[in-house]
Order: sequence, then C-alpha cells, then structure tokens
Amino acid sequence: MKQTLSKVVSLDEALAHIQDGIRLMYGGFGGVGSPPTLIDGILKKGAKNLDLIGNDTGFPDIGIGRLVTAGRGRTLITSHIGSNPNAGRLMTEGKLDVTFYPQGTLAEKIRAGGMGLGGILVDVGMGTIVEEGKQKVAVEGKSYMVEPALTADVGIVYAMKADEYGNLIYDKSARNFNPLVAMAADITIVEVDEIVPRGELDPESIITPGIYVDYIIQSEGVNWTWAWE
Repeated sequence: MKQTLSKVVSLDEALAHIQDGIRLMYGGFGGVGSPPTLIDGILKKGAKNLDLIGNDTGFPDIGIGRLVTAGRGRTLITSHIGSNPNAGRLMTEGKLDVTFYPQGTLAEKIRAGGMGLGGILVDVGMGTIVEEGKQKVAVEGKSYMVEPALTADVGIVYAMKADEYGNLIYDKSARNFNPLVAMAADITIVEVDEIVPRGELDPESIITPGIYVDYIIQSEGVNWTWAWE
C-alpha cells in the first residue's frame, strides 16, 4: 500500500502550537499576505503576551493588526506601525514594547535566522543613537554593527497554493515576508488557498520547499474589509 506524507491538519490541531508567551513571527505587508484564518483562530483561542515579529502591524482590523488591536502582543519587532494607530497608542501607553528596524535590515535578520547564521553586519545608523550598546566589527577597514539573527517559536504564513508536503507557491506581492518567515521559525504553520496532491505543482514555480513547513491548513478566506475598499 502506497503511503503519502501529508502535513494537512485541522485549524484546532495547528492552533495547539500557539500558546501564551511564544515568539510569533508572521508574514504580510499591510495585511496583504497575512493568514486570516490563523489570525482569527489565535484571537478566538485567546492567546496573549505574544512576542510578535513582522514587517508591520497591518491596519486596526486588518491582518496582524487585529491581534495588536486586541492587546495580545507583549513585544513587537517591526519596521513600521504607521498604518495602525492602535499600535502607536499601545506603545506610548507602555503596553507594547516596540523595537524598530529598517525594513531591509529586518528582512535580512529574519533571513539570517532561517539560514542558521548568527547575524548580519549593517552600517545603517552608525554615528547615531542606534549604535549604542551594539557590538561592532571592522571589515576591510570599514566599521559595522552586528545585528543578531531573528527566529521564532512559531511562524504563520499565507500561500496561494501548496501540495500535501508543504511546497509553496505565493500570489504576486502577497509573497513579501512569507518565504523568510517560513524558514526562520521552529514550527511553521501555513494557511493555503488551494491544497493539491504531491506532484501537481510545477517545480520551477515553487518558492518555499516543503522541508520548511510543519503544518498546513485550508484557508477560509479573507475575513476583513481592505482599507481601500
């Protein structure tokens, strides 16, 4: 009898890995490419005190912004929060500890985590308060700050299509941070619009190999109204 390895699970099975106080990394850019069913499930489960890592905080009721608005985050590592005033309010009230990085630096810190590197070297911010307390090294006569790699306990990812093993194809700009997040988490949970049998995907179109994916759930679709609608 032929056996197949399927990583497809129910939403409840996937959410079993989302516990209070975990470091949660997420894909998405302004909500585009954020996994709506997983975010809704985390909200309903009541997970709190999350240490969040992602490009932004979406909008108040869009993407990861729904978790931020509900006060489920304890800390946040991100590149900007300007589209979600609730994130700014929580930060100024001392209820959300926010650390900012330039978008490229953030992406590279996550990529380094996924590749098993200790960190990256950057010169953005040299000569400013940014370099305070940072380790520095010299390479070919130029000074750099050492930025440690970023990893997470759980990464939540959104893809357009997956096979049962977890090979992923993304939809245009919804790809954004998702491939990086998929690599950098101890447990990667992917929400997918369409799940197909193994062998159905064009190998040349696969962006994230299934080796990085632990669990797959079927998406129930976007459950928010986009800011431009």
